[in-house]
Amino acid sequence: MPNMKTEENFLAVDKQTAVHYFWGGKCDSWVLVDSAGLSVKQESMPGGTKEKRHFHTHAQQFFFIMKGKATFYPENEKIIVGEQKGLLIKPGTKHYIANETTEVLEFLVISQPTTNQDRITLE
Repeated sequence: MPNMKTEENFLAVDKQTAVHYFWGGKCDSWVLVDSAGLSVKQESMPGGTKEKRHFHTHAQQFFFIMKGKATFYPENEKIIVGEQKGLLIKPGTKHYIANETTEVLEFLVISQPTTNQDRITLE
C-alpha cells in the first residue's frame, strides 16, 4: 500500500502568494522556501543594479539564471553567467551579483542552510 501524503509532507508555493520584499532599492525578492536548512528565492534585478559585497559563514548559495545575464564578483574574479546556467558560491566566499546590462535579470538563489543571520556585509 503506498504511503499516504499529507500537507505536512509538502508545501505548494507560487510567486503570487510568496512573501515579497525589495532590496537594494530597486530589486525584488520572492521567498519561495524559508527554513533553517534551506532557502529558495526568486529575484529580479533591473539593469544597472548590484548588491553589496558580502559573504556567508555557513551557507552555500546556488544562483540559477532564468532570464538575462548576471555578472558575479566572487573574491577577485569576474564571472558572467547567462540564461539556463548557474553558479555555486561556497561558504566564506566574498561575493556580489550585478546586472551590468540594460535588461531585467531574473534568477533563483538557493541557499543551504538559510542565509538568515548569516550575512556579513563588507561595504
